[in-house]
Amino acid sequence: MIKAHPFVKWAGGKRQIMDKLKKFIPEEFNTYYEPFVGGGALLFELSPKKAVINDENSELMNVYQVLTRDKDFEELLKLLNNYEKNHSEEFYYRIRNIDKDQKKFNKLTRIERAARTIYLNKACFNGLYRVNQKGEFNVPFNKKNKINTYDSQNMTLAYVYFQLNDITIRNEDFEQAVKGAKKGDFVYLDPPYDSEHEDTFNSYTELGFGKQEQIRLAKVFKELSDRGCCVMLSNHNTQLINELYKDYYIHVITAKRAINSKGNKRGKVEEVIITNYEKKEE
Repeated sequence: MIKAHPFVKWAGGKRQIMDKLKKFIPEEFNTYYEPFVGGGALLFELSPKKAVINDENSELMNVYQVLTRDKDFEELLKLLNNYEKNHSEEFYYRIRNIDKDQKKFNKLTRIERAARTIYLNKACFNGLYRVNQKGEFNVPFNKKNKINTYDSQNMTLAYVYFQLNDITIRNEDFEQAVKGAKKGDFVYLDPPYDSEHEDTFNSYTELGFGKQEQIRLAKVFKELSDRGCCVMLSNHNTQLINELYKDYYIHVITAKRAINSKGNKRGKVEEVIITNYEKKEE
C-alpha cells in the first residue's frame, strides 16, 4: 500500500530513522496519540485508523485541518499553484511579513493561512520553521528561483488518509492533548529535543521548550505509563534525559541532524528511543 509521507520539512523529522523507530512499535494498540506531531512521519507510516494528533504550532495544525475538508483541499492546491507562479524573493518577503500586521493576518482565511505556511516552508532557508518571541515567522529566503510547494500524489494520499480514518486534530499543550489516552493506547512523544548546547534549535513556537518542559514531559510519560498506555519517546542522548527516564528502557541510536543554524553542528548525533515496555530489536 502506498502511504503518504510528510508534506512539509520539519525540524526533528523522523523519516531517516523510521526503520529504527518501527522496531519498537507495539504489536497491537487501540488509539494512536502523537502530541508533538510535526510533519507526521510516524503517523503516516503507521496510518492508524484512529488517532489524536496535536502540536502547539497553530499554523501547522491549521494545515492538517484544511486537509480534512473537500473544498478546502481543492482551494489549497489552487493557491499553492498560484504561489509557485508568483515566487520570487520579493514575493516571499511579502508573504512572510503578513504576520507583522496582526489585523491583516487575522483576515486571512484558514485556507490562505495553510497555503502561506506550506509556501514559506518550501521557500525559506533550509526548510526551517522558526518564529521570534512575538510569534512572527523570521526565516530568510532560500535564494531558489523556482520551487515546488507540493507533490500532487503525496498530498492526495494525505487527504485520503484523513478522509477515511478517525483522526482528531488538536492545537493545545501536550499534557492536555493526551488526557484521553487509556490503557491499550499507544502514545508517541517526539518533543523539541533536549541539549547540552545552547544553540540547539527549538523555536517551533514563540514559547520554546526548555529544561522545565522536559521535566514536565517526563511526569506525563510516567502518568501515561501508570495508566496502562504504551509510551515511546525520542530525544537526544543527554544526561538530563537519561536521568529522567532511568526507570524505563533506553535504546541509543545514531541519527543525522539536518537542521541547525550552524553548518558544523549538522551530522551524526546520538539519540535515544525510550519505551515503558520491553521490545527487543529484531
